[in-house]
Amino acid sequence: MAFQSETIQMDIYQCGDEAAKLLPVSFDEWENRAKEVLAAAPFGYVYGAAGAGDTHRGNVDAFQKYRIRPRVCSDISKRDLSVSIFGDRFPVPFLLAPIGVNTILHPDGELAPAKAAAKLGVPYILSNVSSVSMEEVAEAMGDAVRWFQLYPPKDHELTKSFLKRAEAAGFKAIVVTVDSTLLGWRETDLRNAYLPFLTGQGMGNYFSDPVFCSQLKESPDKNVKEAALKALEEGNNTCFTWKELEYIREQTRLPLLIKGITHPDDALLALEHGVDGIIVSNHGGRQLDGAVATLDALPSISESIQGKIPIIMDSGIRRGADILKAIALGATAVLVGRPYAYALAVAGQTGVEEVIKHLMAETELQLAISGRSRIEEVDESLIMKVK
Repeated sequence: MAFQSETIQMDIYQCGDEAAKLLPVSFDEWENRAKEVLAAAPFGYVYGAAGAGDTHRGNVDAFQKYRIRPRVCSDISKRDLSVSIFGDRFPVPFLLAPIGVNTILHPDGELAPAKAAAKLGVPYILSNVSSVSMEEVAEAMGDAVRWFQLYPPKDHELTKSFLKRAEAAGFKAIVVTVDSTLLGWRETDLRNAYLPFLTGQGMGNYFSDPVFCSQLKESPDKNVKEAALKALEEGNNTCFTWKELEYIREQTRLPLLIKGITHPDDALLALEHGVDGIIVSNHGGRQLDGAVATLDALPSISESIQGKIPIIMDSGIRRGADILKAIALGATAVLVGRPYAYALAVAGQTGVEEVIKHLMAETELQLAISGRSRIEEVDESLIMKVK
């Protein structure tokens, strides 16, 4: 692997007296800096969660139930973090999670994380509710690997339009998110009376879609609020069932992943309905308060799937140790969300690049110091559960 963690470390150490000018290293510092630069409502939108925030905290706390048990006297001079998913080889076992409405964090919106991911070879999952259209993101990323997240609309013609546009724009997989057919009770956003979609933010894919626009009485530029409400109505797809998933499967030739699975029975049903990958996720704790942590859900889902399709874990990933623990418990790779969102707010594309590079370096060091040289060597023997 071309990437070397020591280079990142030494570049930082050699800054000396200039260290105070560096961008943050730790997740907590990125979060604190984002809180300083953002207004209360946009920060709360990213930081907040459903209800009392128990699911959000549980996602993070679940990692403390497991400890890495390293092996020593191993040749770790050459390290390889790469993983293969759907025939593509990625340099690291993580992807950037779909996070919408990026213009509330930085004027460049989704173009900043897209460019950062492309530059460093990390796959980027574009949110359905991005402020920038999928075609603009595709142009910015060139040949880099990108997936498109779909909040399945009620309207089948709109669904087909989104899928065909994603295929034409070079997206290599579709991620159907199924755990948010209703908006969760998010106390921070309610307290701030903040729903950025109502002002047209996060509507880049809807407002550029010919099928969607044909259904409006007035164009979005003439009546933003009505167009936004129409888009939100499409997203509140409470009638979405496994039959609807079958319909999506029939409409695209791309690999299809389902995001929002935390129950092994649903994982098996997803497999029966033709998905090519499962994303174990509770939406970062933003939907259902008091829900099971994704790391706690992962082992049973891995056992049910038996390696037949890739399993990606989302929600709660903060550091390299988290990535190794998730892979040890059955994940093929993980998604990184809030860390890059905070970095985007602090320093735009440069901030996202820093988060990616630091996570690469930390994960590589964690792997090596654990006594492994390849991420594919990580299994349950790496960790032990503690009370």
